[in-house]
Amino acid sequence: MSPKPHCVVTTINPPTAGVQKLGKLFPGALIVVGDNKTPSNWSCDDAWFLPIKGQYKSGFEFVDHAPQNHYARKNIGYLQAMRLGASVIYDTDDDNIPSKAWKLRGKEVRARVVGAQGWCNVYQCFHTARIWPRGLPLECALADKPLATKTLSIDSSPIQQGLADLSPDVDAVWRLVMPQRIVFRKKESVTLADGVWCPFNSQTTWWWPEAYALMYLPVYATFRMTDIWRSFIAQRCLWQLGYSVTFHSPAEVVQERNPHDLMRDFKDELPGYLRNQCIIERLGGLRLKRGPGTACDNLIACYDALITDGTLPPAEMASVMAWASDVRSLQHG
Repeated sequence: MSPKPHCVVTTINPPTAGVQKLGKLFPGALIVVGDNKTPSNWSCDDAWFLPIKGQYKSGFEFVDHAPQNHYARKNIGYLQAMRLGASVIYDTDDDNIPSKAWKLRGKEVRARVVGAQGWCNVYQCFHTARIWPRGLPLECALADKPLATKTLSIDSSPIQQGLADLSPDVDAVWRLVMPQRIVFRKKESVTLADGVWCPFNSQTTWWWPEAYALMYLPVYATFRMTDIWRSFIAQRCLWQLGYSVTFHSPAEVVQERNPHDLMRDFKDELPGYLRNQCIIERLGGLRLKRGPGTACDNLIACYDALITDGTLPPAEMASVMAWASDVRSLQHG
């Protein structure tokens, strides 16, 4: 079987417009991960559906640690895509509809580089409104810090984040006090240098094999923080591999957002509002291994640090180790 791009989605809904379109873009390579609330008769042309009962027959060690009714079950879909030899994994949600600007990405990117150390609000590069990505500390979100970028360069970037128009990925605070429809401008892509932090999400993100080990969604993080805390760990480990994260415009999806209870979202985001600054300080101070083949070891070291400082409970380590074991088996099997 020749390697080809795969897409991974998790859902509790009947096939949405976004999923149906993804099936056409990834024929036979769209992996849909089910959970307890997913309709038992779920079916969509061109999709590979993994019902919850079938997941336990996958043979992955991680399955025994996967929580039910939690977004982190998506980890099983990532592992399945790796098993099928995915050349790249497109990570998205069922309420995101690929736009006219959507296209298959390549690992080589042409982008401007943001080099100022610390937090970066990437949305400032693509819109003039006061808007910030979910996971950015509020004290940084409200700061009008101009982003200085270096000249365009071409480089490899094994994690690339797209944008979502109309209902982009923002936090509950923004939605509660500044709700508006957003259309991002068409601008040059942006890459973040080592030491520059910006949260990225799981709404429309491209992952290449060098970064597959870093896709792990923590199972003891809240629904609204699991992909955000993953993004901080992935960025830290990516620097050790000699790479950085890239953000693209124009928006490659339009989000028709599933119903949300904003106050429940706010509660789920509280750990991030309180701890995200501490997390990047802790991760930034770690001494990690450098070079190819270090991703799993560095991932484990990052989670060990966040367990030690109380961000995550000790039980997280068993899940991380099971994930790392599966990834290593797939990479060397």
